[in-house]
Amino acid sequence: MNGATVAAPEGVREAITDLLKRGLSEKLWDAALVPARVPAGDSFAWLLVRDGSVLDETLPLPPVMAVQGARAIYRLARRGVTGKVAAVLRPCEVRATIELAKLKQVDLDGLVLISVDCPGALPLKAYLDDPQKGDADFEKLCSGDDSAAREVCKVCHLFSRPVSDLHFATFGMDSGKSCVVAGSDQGRLLLEKLGMAKAGSLDKWERAVAERQEQKKQARTKAQATLSQDVAGADKLLETLSHCINCHVCRSVCPICYCRQCYFESQAILMPPENILERARRKGGMRLPTDTLLFHLGRMSHMSLSCVSCGACEDACPSAIPVAQLFSMVGDATQSQFDYEAGRSVTEPLPTVTYKEDELAGLVAPYTETYDAREASP
Repeated sequence: MNGATVAAPEGVREAITDLLKRGLSEKLWDAALVPARVPAGDSFAWLLVRDGSVLDETLPLPPVMAVQGARAIYRLARRGVTGKVAAVLRPCEVRATIELAKLKQVDLDGLVLISVDCPGALPLKAYLDDPQKGDADFEKLCSGDDSAAREVCKVCHLFSRPVSDLHFATFGMDSGKSCVVAGSDQGRLLLEKLGMAKAGSLDKWERAVAERQEQKKQARTKAQATLSQDVAGADKLLETLSHCINCHVCRSVCPICYCRQCYFESQAILMPPENILERARRKGGMRLPTDTLLFHLGRMSHMSLSCVSCGACEDACPSAIPVAQLFSMVGDATQSQFDYEAGRSVTEPLPTVTYKEDELAGLVAPYTETYDAREASP
């Protein structure tokens, strides 16, 4: 990530809030999209804020990801934004937004994407059960103890340096301090307009990020090797998914799933009762609901190239199925075949809309037929 760096006030939350307020007061953006705690105190919702005083009640980096930020932006910017909106997001939410833009589901014009180094998030269910304990666990998480973090966050190596306009660098910095890094021309121009003073070297931050990334990559490789053995083959995969109730909530919360009519809720997949009874008669019995494996394989084929490992699907699953870990593993494997990383660049085209001759030559064995000429003789 290149661009100017600037000193920020102490306290990451205060630094982000101060920046949002200044942007509003100086008309650099018309509104801010940022999470805030709901009145019940047990979850968080996205607020579109125009009044700077309201920003004091927001929490730019909440302990949980109640709603994936890219889904909020999808609702806001699917047909463009009137004016300018600054959105504060986790890195995985930024990358999902970039993917949606490339899928023509979000218009980035009018958006200022602001991100922050992410320590991870807590499991949503655990937080809902005890928000007070969750807040304490998140403080530990921010201090480096990830024992209470979601499994997918424990092995996330893309927790920093997303394609955002402005990024708050915190890892490796002195306690309570951060620096703002401009990651785009728009970001650099905004910092110039804000008149923020140049900061010193970012070497300490870059080293901390690199060390953390290497640790996470090793943990990710180990975790996925174990998972791949647990789900190897159709029987093991179906066993892993055996508690699925076909509620399709994982699809509903996924930032990449955006089809207005899902095939798995269409008439094409709904069988008449007599067909179900006939199939059960022939098999001697059948599982209901049907097509569990087909649903998950279908989702994988739709979104694996754009999966950002955000973990929203696993948070939402009522049956505690490790869908985020499974989909992240498949996503990593799919993307690596095309040397593609979801959300890495706004200008990098999706592999499915490009064509390179022989790009799968190493993966697909050519069909050949051999025969004995003597056998062909009359």
